[in-house]
Amino acid sequence: MTAAPARRSTDEQRQLHAVLHEMFERRIPFNQLLGLKVESLDANAPRLGLQMRPELVGDFSSGRLHGGVISATLDALGGLALMLQMAEKHGHETTLQLLQRCSRIGTIDLRVDYLRQGLGEHFIASAEVTRLGSRVASTQMRMHTGEGTLVATAAASYIVS
Repeated sequence: MTAAPARRSTDEQRQLHAVLHEMFERRIPFNQLLGLKVESLDANAPRLGLQMRPELVGDFSSGRLHGGVISATLDALGGLALMLQMAEKHGHETTLQLLQRCSRIGTIDLRVDYLRQGLGEHFIASAEVTRLGSRVASTQMRMHTGEGTLVATAAASYIVS
């Protein structure tokens, strides 16, 4: 019987989280434009936060969040959720190896259900990976106002190989 590969060290896991945090907040220009902030890198409950700004308004008369901002945030979070789950699945890989593996992630399909107007000062998006296969993965995402009102849900499929 072959021994399981060693898991990444605590220091390597911290480095991975620091790199993902930096990537999602500062290295992806569109995420930076949206103002996405990493609120949790828990592999089972990742979250991104979004502060309302005038540039993100979709309807000037009501001041509600643009639907494209909601969609883009949920899609970005789905990708982050996959990266975190892949880090768990491939716990023996270094940060560099994992980033190379994750560089192949791409959205295949995204369905967003807009349930309520995006009204508020702060929004929180959460996600879960429902399937992580060798070629395709699926996620479910949700966006709430800072007060807890559900604004939108989404389901997505991603290529992972």
